[in-house]
Amino acid sequence: MMRSPLSVIIVTRSPRMEEILSKVRTISASNSSVLLLGETGVGKELFADFIHFQSPRAHRPLVRISLSALPHELLESELFGHERGAFTHAINEKKGLFELAHTGTLFLDDIDDVAPSIQAKLLRVLETQEVLRVGGTVPIPIDVRIVTASKVDLKELVQRGIFRADLFYRINVIPLEIPPLRERLQDVPLLIEHFLEQYSPQRKIMVSPSAMHWLQEYSWPGNIRELRNITQRLALFAQGEIKVEDLPLEITGENPLDLLVKSCAQCLFRESMSFDQVVSCLESNLLRQALLEAGGNRSKAARLLGMSLSTLRDKLKKHGLESKAVSAAS
Repeated sequence: MMRSPLSVIIVTRSPRMEEILSKVRTISASNSSVLLLGETGVGKELFADFIHFQSPRAHRPLVRISLSALPHELLESELFGHERGAFTHAINEKKGLFELAHTGTLFLDDIDDVAPSIQAKLLRVLETQEVLRVGGTVPIPIDVRIVTASKVDLKELVQRGIFRADLFYRINVIPLEIPPLRERLQDVPLLIEHFLEQYSPQRKIMVSPSAMHWLQEYSWPGNIRELRNITQRLALFAQGEIKVEDLPLEITGENPLDLLVKSCAQCLFRESMSFDQVVSCLESNLLRQALLEAGGNRSKAARLLGMSLSTLRDKLKKHGLESKAVSAAS
């Protein structure tokens, strides 16, 4: 758990996350643009807050916008502002978000959803450090630190001609990839404890060992956002201790294979992961489930999966799951 000067909290015990946070300390002191990469729900906005409040701009404005939340026809005015009379209903002049973030940080979430016309104007602002309001004729100087976020690999969008290469290189000065929760399941108990304290501060709620086992074996396709929402629901109805029967069916479903396939299908169709990434996710989760069924016994897990012990060992190493297996003895 780390706190910024203004108490933004990132909860983790994952070595990979600790390494990322160590980089953030160095990154925050600069004015370099940061590109946060990660699936929906991993906490990219929280990292943007953390970067800002660790930086020399901590007491300056922090302005956030999800670029997918507004129609493209309104986004230009929202970002860059407009002059009075610039278009119908522009009764008064309006400062855009770049102006509002002057001397501070502007967080542009879902940069991958921006239309090409807006991409070109964003690039001009970033290169010139000047904003031209819609309907305006005089550029307005700005001093803004840019943090962007994408839920997909922007390089693939560049290769497909969907995202401008020059804008990508402009925002990709310092890329930070935030791992999904399924790749740092050791954080689940810590996060649940944090959210229980947040949503039920007046009651001490425990989680039974068997319930925690299920929670740590679930693949969390919705990442930390899903964990937070489920914990909030559990805290509302819990009677002192959260038991297996209190958990939602998506976590304790009777057919683990169906759940795994469904979770990975969500990754493919909702999170825009590549086919190879989805296959890797499915393979990793199948290995976890086999080890769970086998009680950590590698030989038994290999038999359940219909593969040789040597192949299982290679795949466990590939997915970083060796610590979840015990002796290979039958």
